[in-house]
Amino acid sequence: MSAQAVEAVEMRAALVRLRRGTGLPVAFGGLTASAGRAGVAGQVRLAELSGAATHALRGLVVTAGNGLGGKALTLARACAVTDYHDSRHISHEYDFAVAAEGLRSVLAVPVVVRRRVRGVLYGALRSAQPLGDRTLSAAMAAARDVEQALLVRDEAQALLAAAAAPVAEGTGAWEEVREAHGALRALAPRIVDPALRAELLAVCGKLASAATPVEQEAAVVLAPREVDVLACVAGGATNAAAAERLGLRPETVKGYLRSAMRKLGAHTRGEAVASARRAGLLP
Repeated sequence: MSAQAVEAVEMRAALVRLRRGTGLPVAFGGLTASAGRAGVAGQVRLAELSGAATHALRGLVVTAGNGLGGKALTLARACAVTDYHDSRHISHEYDFAVAAEGLRSVLAVPVVVRRRVRGVLYGALRSAQPLGDRTLSAAMAAARDVEQALLVRDEAQALLAAAAAPVAEGTGAWEEVREAHGALRALAPRIVDPALRAELLAVCGKLASAATPVEQEAAVVLAPREVDVLACVAGGATNAAAAERLGLRPETVKGYLRSAMRKLGAHTRGEAVASARRAGLLP
C-alpha cells in the first residue's frame, strides 16, 4: 500500500470519528503537499468526504489564507463560522462549492505535526447554528489522531534513513546502530501501513545480521515481542522503561524477558543480550 493510500485510509477513519464525536452530518478534509505527492506547499486538496451529498468539494484546493480552511491553515488553529456565506471573518473564494453542498455552519481544524500544518479537517451543518465547545473539542480529537499517525510514520522513515547508512564496525558507531534497532523494534507495532511495518522489521533483521557475530550459536527462535524487550534491555532500559516504550505492562515485559532468557539459556539480563547478539538476533 502506497503512502498516499495509507493517508487516505487514515483520513477517512478520522472523518468518521469526527462525525461520530461531533454529531455533524458532513465531514471532509485533506493533507498538504509533501514529498511524493503532487501539490504546492501551503495548499490542502480536499480528497476525502464523509456524509457529503454531492461531489462539489472533492478535489477542491484550499490555499493558505483563503476561506475558512485557509484561515486555519495560516493560523494553525481551529476556526469556525455560524453561517459560511454571510461571514465577514473569512474570504469567500469557495462559496460556490460550499453552497452546492448546502453547508452553513462550518468548522476547520488544522492537523499540526511538529509545529507544521499538514492538513485540515472540516465538519459542517446544513443549517446556521452555533458550534459549541464540545463539538470543537471532538473535532480536535479527530485531528490529533491523524497527527499521531503522521508523526509515527515520520519517525519510522527517519529511523529507516538513519539505519540504512553504512556503518563500519570498529568506528564506534555500532551503539548508534543498536539504538536505531531498538527504536525501530519499538515503533514497528504502531505502524498502520503493513508495507512500511514489514520494511522496518526487515531493516531490523539486516542490522542484527550485519553485526558479524563472533560465534554463531545454535538456531534460537524468539517471539517478536521477546526480541523487542531484549532490544530495550540492550539499550539499558529498565523493565518499567521498556514497558512504557513498548506500550506494555511491566509484568508483561518481565514475562517476555523470562521466556527469552530461558530460550537463550541465560541466567541474567546481560547474558541474554550477549547470547541474542551471538545468535544474530540483536546488533
